[in-house]
Formats: sequence, C-alpha cells, structure tokens
Amino acid sequence: MVSLICTLQDHRDDVNWCAFSPTLLATCSADKTVRIYNTQDFSEVPYSPLSGHGYGVHCCCFSACGQYLASCSTDGSTVVWSTDTGEIEAVLEHPGRNPVRVCAFSPDSSHLVSGASDGTLGLWDFRTKTLHRTGAVNDTTMVACSFTPCGQMFVTGSTYGDLRLWDLDMNQLHAEKNTHDLGVTCCCFGPKILSGSGTVHFRLASCGQDSTLKIWTVSRSNAGSCKMQLLHTLTGQSAPVLSCAFSADGQLLVSGSVDKTVTVYDASQGTLLYTLNQHERYVTACAFSPSTPLFATGSMDKTVNIWRVEDGHRGHVETATFSCEGRKLLCHSRLLVSDWSEEDVGAWLCEEGLQALVEHFKANNIDGAELISLTKETLASELNIESVGLRSKVLRKVEELKAGCLCTGVPDEYLCPITRELMKDPVIAADGYSYEREAIESWIATKNRSSPMTNLPLQTTLLTPNRTLKMAIGRWRTSQ
Repeated sequence: MVSLICTLQDHRDDVNWCAFSPTLLATCSADKTVRIYNTQDFSEVPYSPLSGHGYGVHCCCFSACGQYLASCSTDGSTVVWSTDTGEIEAVLEHPGRNPVRVCAFSPDSSHLVSGASDGTLGLWDFRTKTLHRTGAVNDTTMVACSFTPCGQMFVTGSTYGDLRLWDLDMNQLHAEKNTHDLGVTCCCFGPKILSGSGTVHFRLASCGQDSTLKIWTVSRSNAGSCKMQLLHTLTGQSAPVLSCAFSADGQLLVSGSVDKTVTVYDASQGTLLYTLNQHERYVTACAFSPSTPLFATGSMDKTVNIWRVEDGHRGHVETATFSCEGRKLLCHSRLLVSDWSEEDVGAWLCEEGLQALVEHFKANNIDGAELISLTKETLASELNIESVGLRSKVLRKVEELKAGCLCTGVPDEYLCPITRELMKDPVIAADGYSYEREAIESWIATKNRSSPMTNLPLQTTLLTPNRTLKMAIGRWRTSQ
C-alpha cells in the first residue's frame, strides 16, 4: 500500500528536483530557491529557504553524510551549502558559465560532477572545492547524471538520447546510443554491487521523452571493458517520463511523468505495483528516503507530495493523515499585501508557522503596509523579538511574500522565462521569445549571447519592445 501523508506547498514556481538525506528533504524550484525540511514532521528548518542563486534551480543533492547540499542553476554555478547553518560553503563556477542542469555527489562525497546545457561536464574534487577534470559531448545538453555505488564511475544522459559511462579521469568507457528517442531526462544507479567471474555488475534506470522507463545492467570486467544490457522496458506511463529513483534497498523504482502520474515498480521483475494520480501537472522529480519507507515527488503544480510505502495489497492507494499539512498561501486570495488588515497578517503568520509572533504583531498594530516595511531594527526594538534566527526568518518570509504574491496565478506568458517574475518592460529577443529587458540584457552581457530558451547563439543583440504584451499585462493587473 502507498499512502499520501503530506503535501508541501511552499514553492512559488515549478518544482524541479527533490533529494533526501537521512534526516532532511531538499526541494528546488524555478522560483530560484532551495527549501529544506525535517523528515520527522516535514516542518521547514529555520534557515530555509536558501536563496543564493540568481536564476531557477534545476537540481540539488546531499553529500553522503548529509552535512552538505549542492544545488545548480541556470546562473552557471553549483552552490555548496552547509546543512547545519544554511550558509554557503563554496560557489563552483562551471567552465564556460553555461546553465548547469544537473549535479551529483559520489557515494563517498570525494567528488561532485556537474553537467551543463552546452554538453560540458565538470568533475570537482569536493574536499578542496577545485575543478579536477572536464569533459564534453558536443551538440547536446547534459540533463542526467549518477555515480555507481562504488564511486569509481558515473553515467551521464543527454538530450541527444545517449547514456555514457565515465571514469574519474573523464575517460569515456562506454557510450550507449539512442537509448531514448528524443532524449534522456533522468538516470540513476541502484544501490547494489554484484560481482562474479571477474566482472562487476550494477543496475541502472533511465527514462526519457519516449515515454519509457528502462532498467539496464551495467558491467565492467577486470580487464576494464564495459557494456550495457537492457533488462526491462517499462511502459506504465502515457507521456514523457521526467524522473526516476531507486529505493534504498533497490527493490522499488519510482518514476514521474508528463501525464501527471507517479508509478511504482518492482525493480527486479519490472512489474507495475502502483499508479498515483495526486499531482495536477507534470511530475518532474522523485526521490526515496535512505532511512525511512518514504519517497517524495515534485511537480510543475508547485507542490511536493510525501508518500509512505507499506506492506499490503498491490495497486491500492490511500490518502492518510499526518502531522503536517499542506499550507495554502494567503496571498492567493488578495493581490496587494499592503491592503491586508491586522487579522490578515495574523493569519499569514500562522500559515507560515510563526504563531508565536501573532500577539507581538497584534500589540503593535502591524497591518499589511507595515508588514512589508519591517526591518531587523524594528523587529528587535519595537516588536522585541530577541532571537536573531527568528528575526531573519520573518524577514525572509516577508521578502518571499513581496516577491511571490504578484506572480501567484499569473498567466505563464506574462512571466519572464529568466526570472520567472511578472514582466514590466517586455522585449523580444532574436530567438523570438519575450523577456524582461533588464534580465535579458544582463543575460547577454554574461552568457556569450546564447538564447536562454534554446542555448543557440543569438544572431543579434537587438531587443524589440513588445508593446502588445505590455498592454496585456497592464490590463491583467488592472483586472486584479
């Protein structure tokens, strides 16, 4: 049996990735943030969200011990965070500063690999935070990466549709071409290592735009030769499969799809066990906990669902109660925070888990206009909030409120593809897409004149005002 136990609704845009450590869950989003939750009750940790990226965050992963978290972004960097404090430990600039689509730790956390939209790979010595080796596959985008359980090799997947096996010196050991028509979307190794007759075997899962999930055996002989053999092709979903993950014991395999479903398979037999339908849009991410019978799924509906796997009848799905509840944001119902009453502010504090501050705010008659004007000084001197961490959390929540409320429910075509914020001065670039002027000008200045949407060179840097779109956005704002 699979039970839905919790729905997290804190992100303001598409959820792109989920990752577990033994005690934490990390999620990242096109809203440029990474959020961290305790896995005991799925409450957000005090330093969450992490806001060090300038553009959307594509992927995140924990080190083996859970002490560090890495996240990568369209801004061309992989940021390493301390999970104790939420502070940035290092910023790893990808060679060429192209958008970084995927990152992965080796099992012993000695190495970190990052893959970019121009087909380049960076292999980092994590202990020194320095670049160890680089590699590349031409004319493609790296979108998937996973280390073998032994940590001596890793596999990459690309939009070209191939899976490639590399060693730690960035030698390409094997290339399996055309594994997924129209491109690979995700890949992951199972946790087990099998050996016999001078050969080591690993189990690998991959999924792609061809609407299939595949299970492979990857073998390496003592002589160094490698091969891949297809074991199962799973067709339980009717649209492109965007994500996949093995359970900690390797017995289950979960996947998420454009058809909005989550499927759970018996990884050994390749048989479908469950189909889950609780997401409202594409399921973009999935991850199993290494220490509990839980897995998480993230979606373009901006939510993360937490599921518990239990023994029971196959195919049966329930929705169960749990100690945490999905939080619906108050700003969904009112566009301007400045119009909030004192009661609205109190309700917002409760929804953000800040119930202890309601009386402080009420005693000082804090309404919406004063809420968005709060500073560290007023929180300390006027509201008498002594905890530095609590003051910082309030200010982070207020900043999120100011940045996110105007964009909640906004038609997607009114949002800049780079910043994912409502456009004020939309312009058309040479690739035919519309962007916020300041955002695309900054992009062109730092990204070698490549298109943010296609990664192809822009034939010209000329920007044309999109007056029709600007008027449409103005009419939409007036109607709100």
